[in-house]
Amino acid sequence: MQILDDDGIAAPGEIIRPNDVLLNKVSIHTRGILVSSEPLLDSAYRPAKQLYKGPEGESCVLDRVALSSDQNGKLSIKFLIRHTCRPELGDKFSSRHGQKGVCGIIIQQEDFPFSERGICPDLIMNPHGFPSRMTVGKMIELLGGKAGVSCGRFHYGSAFGEPSGHADKVETISETLIKHGFCYNGKDFIYSGITGFPLQAYIFMGPIYYQKLKHMVLDKMHARGNGPRVMLTRQPTEGRAQKGGLRLGEMERDCLIAYGASMLIYERMMLSSDPYDAQVCRKCGLIGYYSHKLKTGFCSSCKIGENVSSMKLPYACKLLIQELQSMNIVPCLKLVER
Repeated sequence: MQILDDDGIAAPGEIIRPNDVLLNKVSIHTRGILVSSEPLLDSAYRPAKQLYKGPEGESCVLDRVALSSDQNGKLSIKFLIRHTCRPELGDKFSSRHGQKGVCGIIIQQEDFPFSERGICPDLIMNPHGFPSRMTVGKMIELLGGKAGVSCGRFHYGSAFGEPSGHADKVETISETLIKHGFCYNGKDFIYSGITGFPLQAYIFMGPIYYQKLKHMVLDKMHARGNGPRVMLTRQPTEGRAQKGGLRLGEMERDCLIAYGASMLIYERMMLSSDPYDAQVCRKCGLIGYYSHKLKTGFCSSCKIGENVSSMKLPYACKLLIQELQSMNIVPCLKLVER
């Protein structure tokens, strides 16, 4: 409540944390339809505070508050929240040529390789991304950028030239690089930051415009011990927003079957998912129910509870059997003494 202004709306520029109140409002809570013009009592209003739901342990800044009204004249309040995110492992980056990828490692500045001029790269990219994606424009951007910062002029960084036909060719860019003391193909003599010795290959290095994408690992990482379940199948919910479980799919199941990890399949597919104690009749093989009055299992078909055994099976399996019964297909379970 400390970040609220006099009008009950959070003030711009305030630092907000999870579960802070953004909007302190009340709503009318009456069971009947309002017909009288008399003012409502205080008991008819209930607090309906709007809370900020963000990542735990992270603080954000309320950048802007916009007040507007919709077509029906109702007040609409929008909050623009600013969150400073430092690059970390798993964050996604991309150049302007669609060369996207995630950050694999962050190392100390002193361990980074450096050129003869003492220049360290900000980002190291795996060159195996070039042959399959064929982003030739990125290579031209690197050459043009390197020549551009040397001579102080713009270059057209595209593999398709310029509409007017005056785009610099790679040969022209290479001449500019040679004129300023660089190698004609953009490669540099690089030293290892750890050993201090030169690397065994020339490294293609230069300035390229990179951008950070919105897919950040902070917004995607998710784990669960126990949590909500779907009412129909009694299996864990799906999705990070619903605090869902991590699905072990068909292909993962096939790998476990091929490996022979039967108890792991038993644990993942049933014990950690939807275990159910079913009452099964040994005579007719149909699923019965547990009678709390008789303190024993009871078969609805045989009308007796003497031949009923308890067994553990996934609730989804029991649901499938009942759905098949609704289609006049009656699966029977054969029980064997162990």
